[in-house]
Amino acid sequence: MRRDLSEALPDAQWPSDMQLSVYRPELATAVHRLMQLGERQGGGRVPPLEDWQQRFVSDPEYDLALCFVAIDAEGVAGVAQCWTSSYIKNLVVHPRLQGRGLGRALLLHAFGEFRQRHEGFVDLKVLEDNLRAQRLYESVGMFVVRREPVPD
Repeated sequence: MRRDLSEALPDAQWPSDMQLSVYRPELATAVHRLMQLGERQGGGRVPPLEDWQQRFVSDPEYDLALCFVAIDAEGVAGVAQCWTSSYIKNLVVHPRLQGRGLGRALLLHAFGEFRQRHEGFVDLKVLEDNLRAQRLYESVGMFVVRREPVPD
């Protein structure tokens, strides 16, 4: 799916008591654990922790400033890991906060960051049967640009 960044962007509305940060090494275990939870629930692929951490150093697509982490009193609540190619690789919201607008806020924040980097659009992939995610993405102005077969 794609979001054209030349169109107006609404402001992100964060759930109360939420702090936004970027990835820091001391958050690695908690962020990675949440991303693995998202993977088990049908979204994305996450390399093992050590490989994932190493990619922030060795892979030009990984950028600490583009891995947005939402934190509340209970810990890491949501993550939007974006790549430098204006791509949202992973978006995960902890089940205890789903339905409260955190995913939408993370997406809108990512869109704003890419707009500041003078990107024209943002892309992501979503599985055909992940209707909840598709509705979220459509609600922030994303649209389908290409369909691909789901790997076995």
